[in-house]
Amino acid sequence: MNPFDPKSALLAKHAQHVVLIHFPIALFLAGAAFDIATRWTRQATNRATLAAAARLNILAAAVFVLPTLATGIAAWQWHLGGQRLKGLLLLHLGLGCTAGVLICLVAATHFRQRKASALPDYYLPLEILTAGVIGLAAYVGGFLSGVNVAG
Repeated sequence: MNPFDPKSALLAKHAQHVVLIHFPIALFLAGAAFDIATRWTRQATNRATLAAAARLNILAAAVFVLPTLATGIAAWQWHLGGQRLKGLLLLHLGLGCTAGVLICLVAATHFRQRKASALPDYYLPLEILTAGVIGLAAYVGGFLSGVNVAG
């Protein structure tokens, strides 16, 4: 496959998932970083700006969850013909679905509470847990894509 041929890159059976997955990961992690920065900032205007940036990034990550999961399932169906999953593929699917649900849960919590000071006490640990699950899913996905090589 020629990396400079857009047709072969866009029509590859797994290409859309590999491209889309970076959006929810980056948006969520940036939103989490903005949330943490919001808690450390004392000035009210900076705090409001960081909270708004966190909310927008996390909501955008939640929007990208559905197409990312859909393209991952489509890649499984196309590439493997819908075979029963086992091993790393099953682990990646489980971690990816769990991360997607957690991203949406964090986004829903953030959406319901307009002010960063009104977020519940469990919000930051949930955000950190979500970032960890995202990291694990990405790590396993790296092995599946060939980016990470065992040994």
